[in-house]
Amino acid sequence: EFSSCLGTKGTQYETNSVDFKVGADGTVFATRELPQKGRKDALLEPSPPPKDTLLPWPQRQNPSGLRRQKRDWVIPPINVPENSRGPFPQQLVRIRSDKDNDIPIRYSITGVGADQPPMEVFSIDSMSGRMYVTRPMDREERASYHLRAHAVDMNGNKVENPIDLYIYVIDMNDNRPEFLNQVYNGSVDEGSKPGTYVMTVTANDADDSTTANGMVRYRIVTQTPQSPSQNMFTINSETGDIVTVAAGLDREKVQQYTVIVQATDMEGNLNYGLSNTATAIITVTDVNDNPPEFTTSTFAGEVPENRVETVVANLTVMDRDQPHSPNWNAVYRIISGDPSGHFSVRTDPVTNEGMVTVVKAVDYELNRAFMLTVMVSNQAPLASGIQMSFQSTAGVTISVMDVNEAPYFPANHKLIRLEEGVPTGTVLTTFSAVDPDRFMQQAVRYSKLSDPANWLHINATNGQITTAAVLDRESLYVRNNVYEATFLAADNGIPPASGTGTLQIYLIDINDNAPELLPKEAQICERPNLNAINITAADADVDPNIGPYVFELPFVPAAVRKNWTITRLNGDYAQLSLRILYLEAGMYDVPIIVTDSGNPPLTNTSIIKVKVCPCDDNGDCTTIGAVAAAGLGTGAIVAILICILILLTMVLLFVVWMKRREKERHTKQLLIDPEDDVRDNILKYDEEGGGEEDQDYDLSQLQQPEAMEHVLSKAPGVRRVDERPVGAEPQYPARPVVPHPGDIGDFISEGLRAADNDPTAPPYDSLLVFDYEGSGSTAGSVSSLNSSSSGDQDYDYLNDWGPRFKKLADMYGGGDED
Repeated sequence: EFSSCLGTKGTQYETNSVDFKVGADGTVFATRELPQKGRKDALLEPSPPPKDTLLPWPQRQNPSGLRRQKRDWVIPPINVPENSRGPFPQQLVRIRSDKDNDIPIRYSITGVGADQPPMEVFSIDSMSGRMYVTRPMDREERASYHLRAHAVDMNGNKVENPIDLYIYVIDMNDNRPEFLNQVYNGSVDEGSKPGTYVMTVTANDADDSTTANGMVRYRIVTQTPQSPSQNMFTINSETGDIVTVAAGLDREKVQQYTVIVQATDMEGNLNYGLSNTATAIITVTDVNDNPPEFTTSTFAGEVPENRVETVVANLTVMDRDQPHSPNWNAVYRIISGDPSGHFSVRTDPVTNEGMVTVVKAVDYELNRAFMLTVMVSNQAPLASGIQMSFQSTAGVTISVMDVNEAPYFPANHKLIRLEEGVPTGTVLTTFSAVDPDRFMQQAVRYSKLSDPANWLHINATNGQITTAAVLDRESLYVRNNVYEATFLAADNGIPPASGTGTLQIYLIDINDNAPELLPKEAQICERPNLNAINITAADADVDPNIGPYVFELPFVPAAVRKNWTITRLNGDYAQLSLRILYLEAGMYDVPIIVTDSGNPPLTNTSIIKVKVCPCDDNGDCTTIGAVAAAGLGTGAIVAILICILILLTMVLLFVVWMKRREKERHTKQLLIDPEDDVRDNILKYDEEGGGEEDQDYDLSQLQQPEAMEHVLSKAPGVRRVDERPVGAEPQYPARPVVPHPGDIGDFISEGLRAADNDPTAPPYDSLLVFDYEGSGSTAGSVSSLNSSSSGDQDYDYLNDWGPRFKKLADMYGGGDED
């Protein structure tokens, strides 16, 4: 151990070690030879240096080499207590170089706390080398500092190598232990044995944990409540683990403990250490150590018969375990008294009561009361060592109340079989109902509820059913040979009750329907060939009252068997064909006798309408043949065609007359106002013209214009369409002469001839020219209409106007009205 002091003649060093000696300049000498365990620098660990403690610069080797080399000093660390009260700046140490005797030296320090953040915690007097701390230190903020001291001359040249200075902040007990949480929550099962772990509390102390300042110890201050013992728990003083120390934890008595835990530093020394407290809340968790118990040993209830899903009794229980937990939730079970399973006990999730419910209807006439034994248990099994209580079973008495029940038909649906066609008033069966109320004197009355065909009658007192009409299997009300009716049985109870029953009558078929021939109409060629008419029959009855059928032709009239023959194909089909080589086309009614196979058989004569017509090579009727087969002769057909022709002629004349009236109206309008001449823009092509007796003006100039000067002198452009063309006329090919029908041709020829010979009738439809041929035209005259008339015109150009004009040109050889 070394120490130093500052006297009037300089610093003096002392040591209490017999192995070392310190010189006046601070050099440490060994007074004897020491065993070397390893080269280590000597360490100065002085106590906090007093003022003006001198730290000389380590000595260097003497250049003369006369003295042996000394080891460099290791500057001891400087210890500074935290939370010093000053005054500041407070001197720590003085640094001095032995060269300051020769030259002036300037001192400085660098490092964290000096010229690096945090800045200026330490400072140094550059001339004297005294180092100061400028403010209180906090070890919890920073426990140590590493600085470097520098010595330079006035020119800034380094005169000494930098030396390291280590400054340690001495810890003071200035921090209390701090719990991580102010409230800790833990739990332990009730009935736990001593030594059962509960929870851990933890406190941290910011002071140095390697010293007593930061060594924390725990203890329990108080426990609330102190039942059943004031020391139910203990705590590990070093780890903070809380465990049980006594038995007797019972949730039903104490559900929660509040424990105040204290943490103290200075290794738990209450005189010098700092303390802090926290609260530990220990919840005693429930275990199923209390079986459920009925509040009474017997319960009672009542239920009307035939009622289901009805609660008839409520069973109350008591369970001291935690409500609404599996240890508390009750489960009920019927252990005797209900072999048929009429009842079940359901648990009310809110009250934990057992609700005895009817799940299967009970019958007063069979059981007037039930004695049930019900046992209750919990969802969770009982804890080890806990037995079921005697009060976990109870008896339940349930009385059944009698109510008026509806009569019922024992056989429902009831099926009977009989033949159709039984006479009215026939007794079919007795459809009676049974009243289940055996202990009530009641009468049952019967009535019809549904009888679609109104075929049945029921006796109101005994339920006897008779026929009110003839039953027909072929009726629309019968489906799959079954007729169905519904009846009602009602008693006279209060209130009355009724039940329904269905009677099904299976009708056995009898041969009561004669067969009908199919088809009703057919077609055949007038000459025998391979084609024939396939015939069959339809019968409303069923087997065996249907086929095979017999098809025959009657003997009267004799022409039937003379002209026709029937060939059997199989039991259901035959063929009708011609017997003679030729039969005139027309419609024939052929009677055929059809007989079924019933017992007795039924016969029916049906008429088939046969159309006989001429046929083509494929055996199909021709169009003319079809008309002839409809029953019309040649004279009738000619008469019909003549009537059609006359009708068309009348329509044609009516159209001509109507168009003539319209043309007269337009012509008169043009003559009234010559300035409003519309010949340039009104073109009409659908009137033939000529023959109008009311046009007495001369159109000869329009028909045969002689002078062309007024046309040639006009400028090029659009000209009037009724003027004679200037250029070459269109050439129309000559058409062959086609002979006209006699009547219509003569009529038209006479009309044209009269119009040509009438000087007052212009041959134009309007003011427009349609028939001007011009000179040199190659078109021929209409010689077929009137070869001797010099005024005839050639209308072959109508062929180019469309199919409608072409037809007129071909028929009549000239223009006609559209």
